[in-house]
Amino acid sequence: MKISVIGAGLAGCEAAWQIASRGIKVDLYEMKPVHYTPAHKNPGFAELICSNSLKAERVSSAAGLLKEEMRRLGSLLMHCADKARVPAGGALAVDRDIFSALVTEQIRSHPLIRVHTEEVQSIPDGGIRVVATGPLTAQALADDIAIFCAGSLSFYDAAAPIVTAESLDMDACFSASRYDKGGDDAYLNCPMNKEEYEQFYDALVSAERAPVHGFDVADPKVYEGCMPVEVMAGRGRDTLRFGPLKPVGLRDPKTGHRPWAVVQLRRENAAATLYNLVGFQTNLKFPEQKRVFGLIPALKNADFVRYGVMHRNTFVNSPKILYSDFSLKADPNLFFAGQLTGVEGYMESAASGLMAGWNAVQRLLGQDTVILPRETMIGALSRYLVECDPAHFQPMGANFGILPPFEKQIRDKRERYEALAQRSLDMLLPYIKKDVAVMGGFSDENHC
Repeated sequence: MKISVIGAGLAGCEAAWQIASRGIKVDLYEMKPVHYTPAHKNPGFAELICSNSLKAERVSSAAGLLKEEMRRLGSLLMHCADKARVPAGGALAVDRDIFSALVTEQIRSHPLIRVHTEEVQSIPDGGIRVVATGPLTAQALADDIAIFCAGSLSFYDAAAPIVTAESLDMDACFSASRYDKGGDDAYLNCPMNKEEYEQFYDALVSAERAPVHGFDVADPKVYEGCMPVEVMAGRGRDTLRFGPLKPVGLRDPKTGHRPWAVVQLRRENAAATLYNLVGFQTNLKFPEQKRVFGLIPALKNADFVRYGVMHRNTFVNSPKILYSDFSLKADPNLFFAGQLTGVEGYMESAASGLMAGWNAVQRLLGQDTVILPRETMIGALSRYLVECDPAHFQPMGANFGILPPFEKQIRDKRERYEALAQRSLDMLLPYIKKDVAVMGGFSDENHC
């Protein structure tokens, strides 16, 4: 018995390790160093492309909680990251070359993992397979994935920011649909008067934009179809007021009049703990997004769990085609992992690989797949991917907004986050005990 894993990035390596650690043979396919994407340079596995930071270390932070859950579940990537760490204040940062070397050594030396250095151009037929080829998946394989996913594949990520509901100034917004159609809870509307809009507009058109990498340059028609809000604003002072910020069909109940401009927020999840800024695809630098969008009165203290991005990406429409165990609805023997699923971030990708690898083994053995409790960060991410609206699906990283809130609200944010983290780790305990008996250990002789 064996399982095939395509891609030796963060998710693929974690998936392969989880499978092999459960006593199952793995065929791991990686096209480097035969072929490289425009972003990759290192022949080793689990290459970190951008930052060398794996985000906050503190367990009472969303990123820190995710990493602690992974540690407790026997994550290869977390073990190697801890070995390769460099000083970074409150964050876990790594020497990216040492990190990649450690992961590569551990994977290549595992007796149950066979590495194939070749470009896979189509998903293998039959058997249990895990596809973890990342946001820059080669075109031939991407085309084949699109066939398996009935066309539900995105090649360009134009995403608007997402904020937490609890951070909004509800006194500065109102719930309504245009012309009272669609139900009052369809949107939250953030009105601006003329002076507020003018201040927002001037800041938006002069804000600093993020640099565009060569591999992020898309066909101009793509940009036209998902135009950054700052580019649209540059076409004229009132362009936004006749576009995504148009106030027609809306009346502010506090004034009884139609606002000068309205920013609409759409629910991002069923629990209504997260909201999406409608029409706000943007390429502004992250600090600029917080500064400029914070000029919208209702968003003056907004907590951004995801900033807007415009870059080359490949990901499936997970709510439409995947189960929360990361298997494909049309073919439960085919699993997806990493940024292909719509998770965003290094460790989020690795965590999805951990679960996809674990569940691939469960499927092979004819056992029920594992879906962690939604109170855990990994469990919440896996559910977010399949429970949000497929028509508006955007990639998501770890954040406390996707965890179910306590029935009794804890007002102090620090205390609330600490309580959420403790609840998560408590809920994880039964899965650690269940899994530890079959997990193989890390090999010290492999210097990892």
